[in-house]
Amino acid sequence: MSFVWTLAEQHAGRLKEVSFELLSRGRTLADKLDTKLASLVIGDEVDDEQLQELVWRGADEVYSIQDPRLASFVCETYSNLLSHLVKTYQPSVILAAATSTGRTLMPHVAVRVHAGLTADCTELDIEEGTGNLLQTRPAIGGNIMATIKTPDHRPQMATVRPKSSRPLPQDRSRVGKVIAVPLDDWLVDERVVAKGYRSDVQDFVNLEEAEVVVAGGRGMKRAEHFGLLRALAEEFGGAVGATRDAVDRGWIGYPHQVGLSGKTISPRLYVGAGISGAIQHLAGIKTSETIVSINSDPDASLHKVADFGIVGDLFQVLEELRRRLAETSPGEQGTAGRDAGSEK
Repeated sequence: MSFVWTLAEQHAGRLKEVSFELLSRGRTLADKLDTKLASLVIGDEVDDEQLQELVWRGADEVYSIQDPRLASFVCETYSNLLSHLVKTYQPSVILAAATSTGRTLMPHVAVRVHAGLTADCTELDIEEGTGNLLQTRPAIGGNIMATIKTPDHRPQMATVRPKSSRPLPQDRSRVGKVIAVPLDDWLVDERVVAKGYRSDVQDFVNLEEAEVVVAGGRGMKRAEHFGLLRALAEEFGGAVGATRDAVDRGWIGYPHQVGLSGKTISPRLYVGAGISGAIQHLAGIKTSETIVSINSDPDASLHKVADFGIVGDLFQVLEELRRRLAETSPGEQGTAGRDAGSEK
């Protein structure tokens, strides 16, 4: 019996990066509890090498349930299966990503197995003496951090914000078990059939997967100035982000918001223009590889955590950056972020 479980996610037979992020969280918890860590894979045609990578990234056991009927996420079927496995193996902790899959599936399962669930956690820990899972998440619009525990019911369930931690490096010397679990027909809800996906979201931007993010805050002064950030982001092959303050002022849409009340990102390069560095925003960028801060205030909090701080008029600095990028050889500009991503 594995004490700590993580739920891996797949699409078209390929494991998503968040599957490995969750293992880094789960590994820490399992070590503190002195118990095993298992990863659960529900899908179809996830090959043996990918399953083995879960072991190399921290899992002691991998439960693999593969079937063509599981290729697409159908909440009712996935819930039947996960609820059945919970009752069979009785794990104490289950972690999933706070993605559309995790946010849909975990509440459904929690009700069925009579368990507590904390959503969108940014920190996890184990309480000394009790072994209870301490689940920390932003509350009241990100203005406070609440730590929650469910001492009376098992399993303890939580969804974890993507990009809030980095995957562990591969350790090919690790040895673990990959266990094939058959799918019983009665677990498949044939009333629901996946036909495909569509997006109705306006102004959508996939900040979580961007290799380069250029973000603006109150210092941008007005909505029109975000055009400078968009132009610079295009030069890098990246995406545009924003602080909550900029979004609240209507300068840019909520899908661009970065921070506790927005998205947590982990790009290779983050450029913050006119951002003071409120703690709520810093929590959303802390796993970025390289942080560049542009602000006229030398005491801005973002400068203190940045790898490179530029003190000056942000509009002049942004124009100079664009000019310098324009001087690069043809074919280099506009692909910087994508080329960097291919080497990651």
